[in-house]
Parts: sequence; structure tokens; C-alpha cells
Amino acid sequence: MKIALIGYGKMGKAIETVAKKKNHTISHIISESNQISQLLENKPEVAIEFTEPGAVLDNLKFCFENEIPVITGTTGWLENYEEAVSVCKERNGTFLQSSNFSIGVNLFFELNEWLAERMSKLNFTPGIEETHHTEKKDSPSGTAIRLAEGIQKQNEQFKTWINEKSTDHTKLGIVSKRIENVPGTHTVSYSSPLESINIEHIAHDRSVFAEGAVLVSEWIKNKNGIFTMTDFINQQ
Repeated sequence: MKIALIGYGKMGKAIETVAKKKNHTISHIISESNQISQLLENKPEVAIEFTEPGAVLDNLKFCFENEIPVITGTTGWLENYEEAVSVCKERNGTFLQSSNFSIGVNLFFELNEWLAERMSKLNFTPGIEETHHTEKKDSPSGTAIRLAEGIQKQNEQFKTWINEKSTDHTKLGIVSKRIENVPGTHTVSYSSPLESINIEHIAHDRSVFAEGAVLVSEWIKNKNGIFTMTDFINQQ
């Protein structure tokens, strides 16, 4: 399979390593936004996008307009997600967005909602903590936001989330920490005066995200439409 990498930071390099081990070809490496037109030469079968929030929408639009299936793991741009979906539908494109391509994290999302629904009826206070490497630019992480939204979906008490520990019973607290060489840890806790429950996902190596991105690329390359990681997992 011919894969284009849009973005060549740590994630792009990790994806390149995993893809080559699986005997895929990296047909293009786009490290600057003004290079994206290179995708029209020897067009790839799928593009994997990991760049900066401000570049995502234009990158996606280019892929939609040129019939290149694309997945993106860039976070911090989702205020433009509906516009991306609209253009994808208009162009009959292929698109999957995820804040985290780890298979384990996506199962963790399902567990989080299952637990949140049950805990919403009990006297427990939820909280979220996420820890990442110091080079991660967005805070909280997209994964932490997804966890918060899963809790809000199951518990109408929480109208919003805030990026700090919360004592307001209508605001769900997310505590963010940045420590060198930490791929990613997410903990959802429920506390009462008498006991606590924690569920946690720990990524031991960045390659877990790269592995998931390549697996999703293999799955999506001949499909058409807008997909989620749930679609991917449920069709395995």
C-alpha cells in the first residue's frame, strides 16, 4: 500500500517505521504545507495526517478534492470538524478522525461511558488526569476531552469541563501534567468520602499510536464515507 505522510514529526516518523515493517511504501513525506501538491504525483492510496491544528482543515480539503482517503490524528482543531465533514460529503471523500489511534484507548472510551452511566446514579465525584511528554502542544489532550465528553453524555449534571481540578459540581475537572518522555497516561477517577475507583490507560511506547494508524489505513483505503474508530473496532 502506498501511504503519504502529511506531517513528519515524531508521530510521522513512528508511522513510517511501522508501515515499512508491514511492507508498505511511504510514497510521500509532506513536512511543509506548501508541499502538499506533491500528492498529485504518484497519488497515494491513503494519507495519514499529523500536523498542527491550523493546518488540518486545508490538508483534509486537499485530500477530499483529489480523491485521496485520509485519516488524521491531529488534535486541537475540532471546532472545524463539521466543516471538514461537509466538504468530505460534498466531494464524496473518505475520512476518519481520531484523537487517539491506540486500540486499547478506544476500548477504554467504551469502558469509560459504561462506568459513567452507572456512577451517575451514585454519590461519587468523577475527575480526569492526563500526563504527556513536554513537547505536546495542546492541553488538555484530545483523548482527555473525549473521556470528559463520554462522562457528560452519561451524566447531565456536568454542563462543561475545565482544565483544572474542579470543586464545582457542574464542571468536570481535567488535570493536565507534562513530563519528559511520557507517551501518554489517562486516568478516570471516581471518589466518595469512603472509597475510590480508578480506571487507567497507559501507553508504554509511541509506536502503539503508529501501529493503530497503520491498521486503520489498511482498513479504510478502499472504503468511502466518514468513519470513526468505533466503526473500525466493530468491524474487526
